Amino acid sequence: MDGLTATDRAPCSDEASRPTDGPIDEPADGLTAPDGPPCPDEASRPAAGPADDPTDGLTAADGQPRTDTASRSTDGLADNPTGGPPAADGSDGSDRGGQAANGPGEGVVGVVGQAGSAPAAGPIPSVADPAPGGPAAPPSGVAALAVPYQVGAVVALVVVAVAVCVHLGMVFLHVTPSNTVNRQHAEAVDGWIYPEFEQNWKLFAPNPLQQNVAVQVRAEVGTADGGTRTTGWYDLSAEDGRAIDGNLLPSHTQQNQLRRAWDFYGAAHDADNRPVGLRGALAEQYLRRIVVLRLERGGAADAGGVLERVQVRSRTSNVPPPPWSSEKTTGKPAYRTLPWWTVPAGEARGGVR
Repeated sequence: MDGLTATDRAPCSDEASRPTDGPIDEPADGLTAPDGPPCPDEASRPAAGPADDPTDGLTAADGQPRTDTASRSTDGLADNPTGGPPAADGSDGSDRGGQAANGPGEGVVGVVGQAGSAPAAGPIPSVADPAPGGPAAPPSGVAALAVPYQVGAVVALVVVAVAVCVHLGMVFLHVTPSNTVNRQHAEAVDGWIYPEFEQNWKLFAPNPLQQNVAVQVRAEVGTADGGTRTTGWYDLSAEDGRAIDGNLLPSHTQQNQLRRAWDFYGAAHDADNRPVGLRGALAEQYLRRIVVLRLERGGAADAGGVLERVQVRSRTSNVPPPPWSSEKTTGKPAYRTLPWWTVPAGEARGGVR
């Protein structure tokens, strides 16, 4: 707006046909009538700065460039912030601008913004929450898999859960005192527990083990020329100890197979090495196969040799007591030597695996 009201000046005869490139409420500055001189009150109006005049570059109605742009003042915005012509009394016309904006008789000043400025700020629309019936979040986890993979995952979980329950049940029956249930299912429980999941409670017994037991073996080997030779003693327990030492994940077989075989034999035989009960022959066969297999792997027979007989013995030595203990022990080891066992042809030629 230029701050003028309808009562301040008479409109030009051709105002209705003037271009309307500027704001709707503000007449274009400095335009001339088609056939005559500029309107009386517009010729003396100072020009607003280029930023405030949205009609720069317009032409007159007859197609000729405007001739009044050179005489327009470029400091009109600084001298007259309202963009209106100065009043007759020397004021900047801000009162008249208020009358034009608010109607006659009102004294509110109307200020015109610069051309090209952003529109007046209105209330900021709030971001509405998503509608309750909007799209749901994408599935995650097992639900995100395809149907065949979901079925496979469920089956795997069921199998793992069943295996864990069976294992816990077997261990429970193994460690509980003798009762009707574990006696009835003793074979199934022992088959599940031994040798991998053996439970040894001797460490927590009132009298824990205080001895080191080493299992040793030697063999009679038939040579290629028909002769026979006897090997020295192989300390199989020492070999297992070297394999376990420094190994963060030692094999359960290296830790317990040989020890459990010797304990099994000792429990099934008396002090004279005579079988006790029906498991004596089984314990002897089990221990013999283990030592033959270890000798085969160690190359005891050499090239062309055949294992004919083996002999097993145990070497038991007491664990030295701590320095502060008054307990006295002997440092002399004790040996238990078993008789010679003939190796069957199938075992001697690598039949044991």
